Amino acid sequence: MGIENFVTFMVSALLFIMTPGLDTFFVLNKSLGRGRNSGIQAALGVNVGILTHTMCAAMGVSVLLAKSAFAFAAVKYLGAAYLIYLGVATYRKRTDFDGLEQLSTNGQKVKSDFWSGFLTNSLNPKVALFFVAFFPQFISANQLHNPMPYVMLGVTYAFIGVVWYIILTLFASVFSNQIKENPSSSKLLNKIGGLAFISMGIKIAFFK
Repeated sequence: MGIENFVTFMVSALLFIMTPGLDTFFVLNKSLGRGRNSGIQAALGVNVGILTHTMCAAMGVSVLLAKSAFAFAAVKYLGAAYLIYLGVATYRKRTDFDGLEQLSTNGQKVKSDFWSGFLTNSLNPKVALFFVAFFPQFISANQLHNPMPYVMLGVTYAFIGVVWYIILTLFASVFSNQIKENPSSSKLLNKIGGLAFISMGIKIAFFK
């Protein structure tokens, strides 16, 4: 398939994924605030976003982002605006866990967590540039224009990400019930989460 040093790629991918960042914080925020189901859906959304970047890299769109100042700026500011919006909404949210189980049952919150994770990752141009720089290191020189190695590496990266974030969610969700029983801690979590998302959005906006 044109892939070299696949085991090294998997180890490197795991180390990158385990390094705390926007995706890790996002999944933890959902897991602690809303419980296991929300955390798992957020993890799935984040990694479907990874597949979006994979397809873009395979089709050369990521290279376009790297070379076109206008295209990069458009995606960058769109992603930054979404993160800031998410941060403001989280910061201002009134934490009320009454009826949370009912919301989870009818799927409204679950869908929201999935799509929030998907958009948070998909609209981050730093991920696109990371893939452009990272994936070619493990692809044969004569296969760099073949989309299949990118797809295989992207699917592997996403699979490792899903496994890691679900493990993280299972550990974090243990503390979810304690947070639900303590309104002050849940409000504090929203404040911290909101400010973190806003700061990440600002950081992306000024990323060059």
